Amino acid sequence: MKQQLDRTDAAILKVLSEHESSMGAARIARALLKMGVEISPRTIRFRLGRLDDAGLTTCVSRRAGRRLLPAGRRELARVHVIERLGFVAARVDVLAYRMTFRPEKKEGSIIANVATIRKHELTRALQIIQPILAAGLGMGDRLAFAEQGDVLAGVRIPPGRVGLATVCSVVVNGMLLKRGIPVVSRFGGLLEMRDGEPVRFVQLIDYAGTTMDPLEAYIRAGMTSVGDCAASGSGIVGASFREVPTVALEAVQQAAKERRALGLSGILVAGQPNQPLLDIPVAEGRTGMIVIGGMNPFAAMFEVGIPFNLESLTGLEDWSHFQPIREFRTMARRSSPYVD
Repeated sequence: MKQQLDRTDAAILKVLSEHESSMGAARIARALLKMGVEISPRTIRFRLGRLDDAGLTTCVSRRAGRRLLPAGRRELARVHVIERLGFVAARVDVLAYRMTFRPEKKEGSIIANVATIRKHELTRALQIIQPILAAGLGMGDRLAFAEQGDVLAGVRIPPGRVGLATVCSVVVNGMLLKRGIPVVSRFGGLLEMRDGEPVRFVQLIDYAGTTMDPLEAYIRAGMTSVGDCAASGSGIVGASFREVPTVALEAVQQAAKERRALGLSGILVAGQPNQPLLDIPVAEGRTGMIVIGGMNPFAAMFEVGIPFNLESLTGLEDWSHFQPIREFRTMARRSSPYVD
């Protein structure tokens, strides 16, 4: 490319590089927003035209969108700065700030992760998810559902598919922020559980240095054993490491009580002030805490071979759309409610 890529062009190429299928401008815009880059689909289409002309991308069709060409991958590899941008960290902060949920009134918006699956997989997916949430390996016991054509947390459900949304662990950040408590999200990782207790992190990714939700990356790599953990208490699950000001610990504990009363879990364990937690050091004046991954139910689906498209940290959804998992028992009956 004769002209050097700017930050936005590089971000568009990065999004295309992380998806196997072609993508349209609207879908690219949603992915960029999760990285902390807000740009309209119209502007993206203009930029994609220039990237096409440069031989970095190609238009599969007007409906299917673009895919990345080998030259685009080579060009992207030369752009080192984009790997240092804390896109995920920025998205976490944006969503925590925009969340409007008021626990005392049980109303407002919360942050969600969305998976879309083929209709005939719904029964099996719900049967897999139920024991995961029952074992406390998700952010509470609630789930949201959407039919094809509906919009769930900003994701329009494609034809022939249905959408399932889990509560995102960043809800913890949002609820604490509403109390004036800042949360530092440091790492996303894989946590070893033994007999129902957290033992150690076996993998960690710094939020400040990634363009993709760490747990999403681990799920796609098949590195979890959430189903085994739900069944036996031992396995590898997704979790994150965060820090809160030590002076706010009492308020943090009160917020935890509010979440539990609402059927939301979240914090697996909180450390001691100024002391390492599971061998991870914390800054002076801070306390570490380990938060369970909201996408663990989807990890369990991946483990048994249920295919899905995943949108992590996708956006905000109204609290009223999330129902306790017991409300889905009818849907989880053995015969599928859908016929191909």
